[in-house]
Amino acid sequence: MEDIEKFIGGFRRFQHKYFGEHSSLFEELKQGQNPKTLLIGCSDSRVDPALLMDCDPGDLFVVRNVANLVPPYETDGAFHGVSSAIEYAVEHLEVSKIIVLGHSACGGIRALMQNPESKTEANFVGRWVRIADAAREQVRRELGHKEEERQIRACEMAAIIVSLDNLMSFPFIAKRVEAGKLSLIGWYFDIQQGALYDFDQSINRFRTLVTSISTK
Repeated sequence: MEDIEKFIGGFRRFQHKYFGEHSSLFEELKQGQNPKTLLIGCSDSRVDPALLMDCDPGDLFVVRNVANLVPPYETDGAFHGVSSAIEYAVEHLEVSKIIVLGHSACGGIRALMQNPESKTEANFVGRWVRIADAAREQVRRELGHKEEERQIRACEMAAIIVSLDNLMSFPFIAKRVEAGKLSLIGWYFDIQQGALYDFDQSINRFRTLVTSISTK
């Protein structure tokens, strides 16, 4: 129950801030949301995007799943939670940016690299992370002779690129990107160092966006 009390206390502080001191924000948000950014992040408890980027309510439309993956565009009549959120953000909210936010020490990518065949009966995670099979295959091919941790880190970054590529398989996204109305961004948060990296498509690699405090 300690966690529940902590959450209740947290809500009271949220309430005091946004319905007391700064109530004007929610007076506006009551009328509807108008975020400019769709963020696709990982379900990992350490990488809450709103906390990482110090956002206010209404700043981000967020989709979180294991390993921050985007499946390719499909119209097979099945249930597509991630794709439906993407469709809503792009077609209805008309966001101008989509950020895929990956991170180090990702359990989903580790599972993909170490054992894609999950030990659980349903194997939901094992099947889900196979979306990034192309990333794993690339890493095995290029870095298979390197230590495992380096391979996993490389796969975490490569999986972000796979998700960016999969986003372009959605016709309504490709159309907006080509028209200059939508930007696709890939970020990688290094939990160990507290640094942020950005995928630079022009050089096909990640570059430092925000350095670690220890290196400043």
